[in-house]
Amino acid sequence: MSIEPDDSVDADAESETEMETSGDTDISTANTMRERAEESRLKLYVMLSANRLVVAAALGVLMFAAFVAIGSLGGFHDNLNTGDTKATIFSTMLGAIITGTTLIVTISQLVISQENGPLGDQHERMSNTMDFRDYIGDVAEEPVPVDPSAFLRKLVDETQQRAEALRDSVSGSDDDELREEVDEFTDSLTGNADAVREELDGERFGSFDVLYGALDFNYGWKIFQVERIAHEHADAIDEDTETLLSELKTALSMWGPAREHIKTLYFQWALIDLSQLILYVSVPALLVAGGMLAFFGTGRLPGATLGVRNVLWVVGAAFTATALPFLLLVSYIARIATVAKRTLAIGPLILRGSQR
Repeated sequence: MSIEPDDSVDADAESETEMETSGDTDISTANTMRERAEESRLKLYVMLSANRLVVAAALGVLMFAAFVAIGSLGGFHDNLNTGDTKATIFSTMLGAIITGTTLIVTISQLVISQENGPLGDQHERMSNTMDFRDYIGDVAEEPVPVDPSAFLRKLVDETQQRAEALRDSVSGSDDDELREEVDEFTDSLTGNADAVREELDGERFGSFDVLYGALDFNYGWKIFQVERIAHEHADAIDEDTETLLSELKTALSMWGPAREHIKTLYFQWALIDLSQLILYVSVPALLVAGGMLAFFGTGRLPGATLGVRNVLWVVGAAFTATALPFLLLVSYIARIATVAKRTLAIGPLILRGSQR
């Protein structure tokens, strides 16, 4: 049977509405960041999990190989043996290294300045920290661990315990749909909690693994599901179950500020590490750039090795060495920017299209 254009539009709209409605009741969802991401596993590994020094070294190898390959295949090696091409390249790199190092030192000073301040500011920071710890201690009814990974594991444990208590509370309910949804929700939360607990176990702050485990707990979607269950099944929920839902929501809500605090500390830690590394490699990079200007300059480098002109080997290696500070900056900022983009929202706000 043919369908008129207007009917088709209405049908599409109706179908979209049904999809949105079913999406709201889809309790089980992708939990870990890798499952929620729309990018490939390789891209996420390079941007997040891989060691930053290894990433910088790999970028350096690729740069060196590309430089030599383009020079050999394109026949551009003669340009490096004539005129002042080498002098232009390395005089430019010399200025870039000094400018870049100065910029990184400025960034480091900005990070450190956040830790400095008058006594009143330091007292406020301490008070806010202790207030949050006291609140978590009241929720958990025991002292809060001081190790970041243990602290996060404690929050995960508390959330899982409250979800299981909720399931026990509704196990005798006459509302079959409520029991099924709570069972599915608890299974999803427990699976997510087990995965995050395993990732955090034994990890020490300073490595990215602690923050990566924090990113893998999909707390925002779980808060929404608690709110939805409480609203849609209000008539079938007794006072005790309502209290358990409220306590579970509170435990889940604590994950947001805890994760953001760990993220902020990691960003500061990583930026300080980056500043130190760039300062370390800037001195050799300056020596290489200065040496190329002083000892080679516009002079020729005759001969070939392995079928490649020596001038390409030397200039390519020197250019890669002088670019190392920039490559370190790229490797660290790539991770920081990726994490920042994935944690823009705090609470039950989903910005990624993969979960809509």
